[in-house]
Amino acid sequence: MATIGFIGLGNMGAPMAANLVKAGEAVAAFDVTAAAMQAAAQSGVPIATNAAATAANADVVITMLPGGQEVLAVWREVLPAAKAGTLFIDCSTIDVKSARAAHALAAARGVASLDAPVSGGVGGARAATLTFMVGGAAEAFARGKPVLERMGKRIVHCGAAGNGQVAKICNNLMLGTSMIAVSEAFVLGEKLGLSHQALFDVASASSGQCWSLTSYCPVPGPVPASPANNEYKAGFTAALMLKDLKLAKAAADSVGAQTALGGHAADIYQSFAERGEAAKDFSAIINFVREQSKGR
Repeated sequence: MATIGFIGLGNMGAPMAANLVKAGEAVAAFDVTAAAMQAAAQSGVPIATNAAATAANADVVITMLPGGQEVLAVWREVLPAAKAGTLFIDCSTIDVKSARAAHALAAARGVASLDAPVSGGVGGARAATLTFMVGGAAEAFARGKPVLERMGKRIVHCGAAGNGQVAKICNNLMLGTSMIAVSEAFVLGEKLGLSHQALFDVASASSGQCWSLTSYCPVPGPVPASPANNEYKAGFTAALMLKDLKLAKAAADSVGAQTALGGHAADIYQSFAERGEAAKDFSAIINFVREQSKGR
């Protein structure tokens, strides 16, 4: 078993760290928020005195943080405390430039590193069923995979440093735009007298089939486990979807890629968030689509 330092005990990080403990790993965790550390401790996660202390005896250090600025700041603080041979894994969703800069910081210290953002939301973090999209050297991936398997069920090596983040933003570019398209279809069906179930029965077995429809349907009924059946309590918030769509737009702009639909999806989620709905599940975007369609 590995000794693991874990930094970042938010909605995703806390259950991920708890799953490592349940799997028998020796964990030392830290967060800048005292309440987050207290909650994690109640789940059996051992707490370190500070961020650097998590790396003092660690074989692996995992970070799960809000953005690229935070990741770079923490890695700069913690890397000097790490022993030779430590593997650093960042599971945050951040911009590609910052991810590659983090790899460079690790390389300058002679430390192996991976970027490994996740898909699966809070439910996947709790159930240890996350998908990890991993960028970094093959040797580092081989070392990191057994640890990631404690927290997820699908671990995919996407190539060189930063490519895990590339895969994540490309995936969520598709997800965010498809959820809006599915929502528009349901609202159109409503206004023309088609029941939700009838549309679902047709589209889920036809060419309109997609994950946003069959696994995360934005209307109550057809998919009992979807947030639509729980007042859109977030598995993945609209705020996080907006963040990822903005990351995709920034990455696209940096290489001259055309992402017109993704850019428009970001604008729609921005308007939704500005109406005070950012904390709801991103599938609640159907309510915004429905509202915009009133009286027409």
